[in-house]
Amino acid sequence: MKKRIIVGITGATGVIYGIKLLEALKQKEDIETHLIISEWSAKNIELETNYCLDDVLELADYNYDNNNLAAKISSGSFRSSGMIVIPCSMKTLSAISSGFAYNLIARVADVMLKEHHPLILVPRETPLNVIHLENMNKLARIGVHIMPPMPSFYHKPKTIDDLLDHFTGRVLDLIGIEHEMKGRWGGE
Repeated sequence: MKKRIIVGITGATGVIYGIKLLEALKQKEDIETHLIISEWSAKNIELETNYCLDDVLELADYNYDNNNLAAKISSGSFRSSGMIVIPCSMKTLSAISSGFAYNLIARVADVMLKEHHPLILVPRETPLNVIHLENMNKLARIGVHIMPPMPSFYHKPKTIDDLLDHFTGRVLDLIGIEHEMKGRWGGE
C-alpha cells in the first residue's frame, strides 16, 4: 500500500517550497499525494513563480477544494501517513493552534492532531511577533513539527534550487520518506 501524504499550500509567500516538495514526492512510486491549495496560494503561484496553477495541481494524485469540509481527507477514518503545510501562513497556523477548522487545510490539520498523525508546518513569516511564537510553541508542545524554511549553507549551495532541494530533503526526512538528498552534513 502506498504512503498517503497530504500537502497543504497556503497563501504565505514561498509557495515554491510546496511546489518543490510535490515535485520530489511525484518521483516516489510508493507515495500517493493529496493536495489542498488555498485561494491566496493559487494567487501566489502566479505572482511568485513561473508555474501555472494547473501545473501544480498535476503534481498531486488528488486535489481538493479548500472550502470542501466534506472531502474524504477531512475524516479521521481516512488513513494517511501525515500532513505537511508548506508554506504555512500565520492565519492558518493560528487556526490550527486554536482548533478553528474553518477550511479544509485547518480541518485536516485538526484531524492529524486528534489522530496523532505527523503534522509538519513550514511557517513563512518574518519577523515573528509574540502571538506567532506562542502559537508555534503551543503546537510544538503537542508534537507538531515547526520547520521554518531557514537555509543551510554547509552543503555549499550555488543556486536557489540548491537551497530549495536541501530544505525539501529535510522535510522528507522529518516525514520518514527516503530520498537522495545531496549535501548531508558529514562532520568535520
